[in-house]
Amino acid sequence: MKHLNRCIVSVVIGIAGLAPAAVRADSVADFYRDKTLNLVVAHEAGTGFDVYSRVLQRFYGRHIPGNPNVVVQNMPGASGITSTNWLYNIAPKDGTVLGTASNNVPLEPLFGNTAARFDPGKMNWIGNMEESSPVCGVATSSGIKTFDDLRTKETVFGATGGTGPLLASSLAVRALLGAKLKIISGYKGSASVKLAIMTGEVAGICGLPMSTIKSFWRDEYESGKFKPVIQLSGPKSAELTGIAHADDFIKTDEDRQVFGLIFGSQALGRTYSAPPGVPAERVAALRKAFMDTMVDKEFLAEAEKTQIDIVPMDGEKVAARWASYAASPKPIVDRVYAIMTGK
Repeated sequence: MKHLNRCIVSVVIGIAGLAPAAVRADSVADFYRDKTLNLVVAHEAGTGFDVYSRVLQRFYGRHIPGNPNVVVQNMPGASGITSTNWLYNIAPKDGTVLGTASNNVPLEPLFGNTAARFDPGKMNWIGNMEESSPVCGVATSSGIKTFDDLRTKETVFGATGGTGPLLASSLAVRALLGAKLKIISGYKGSASVKLAIMTGEVAGICGLPMSTIKSFWRDEYESGKFKPVIQLSGPKSAELTGIAHADDFIKTDEDRQVFGLIFGSQALGRTYSAPPGVPAERVAALRKAFMDTMVDKEFLAEAEKTQIDIVPMDGEKVAARWASYAASPKPIVDRVYAIMTGK
């Protein structure tokens, strides 16, 4: 009888130990049931960020406890700063809003941009859909055949506004790699630059992920009207054999750190974050659901159909990567800032 009593007590204790986790799971499901989760895209419709988010939208909710409805909203402005400011300062801090913006935006406070009213270290990073391989590319009608041609012939490139990755990449390629680029900025996004390239208004673009080229620029890429001439970050791609890589031009350790801060962050190609203050159990649920979505067979089939690359990274790793960039030595930050501002 004593042995039986001890067994009963052990079972009760075991159930009690499991109860908090079960309660947390139930509370998350209860919260999200009949709710809408908004994916706020900081760029115009039809861009790579929009395409990725609309594929994610169709499958993400099925993996979140309570199965909320998921919708996409576009909020372009200031190359992503407008949307990120809204997400950080105004959006509900209850886990019903996630945002995605270009990978240079979280670094803006590091460079002293007072318009960037957010702290990336306090944001809740949910995950990354793609480790990007950004490139510079040109219209074949421009007469540019290789990156070396860009170092000898002045060529007009299109870019977005003051903090966009298209402008940042063009400035960096001009300053660090010796490309003779004449940069026209102010386009709304890569879709607008694409139109300018096809009409001959500009000849090329920098900072465009290969995933965007293979999806939104597919016809121009496969027909040969548009071609990459240099890969800016990540491992050398087998798909881009024979194309120059930014690493080929690194000469010093300082250059390597500068390249890492400018181009390395571009590997965080499609990150999603929630504002600070979201309950921890909801952040954990959103992170798990995100990674579960990334291996969902129907999601992957849709991604393949849409011709977007899925190379995911979990939220904890994304947060650690941003923290490492934020810890960059001041001389490196100052040099990068000088390049980004054209000084």
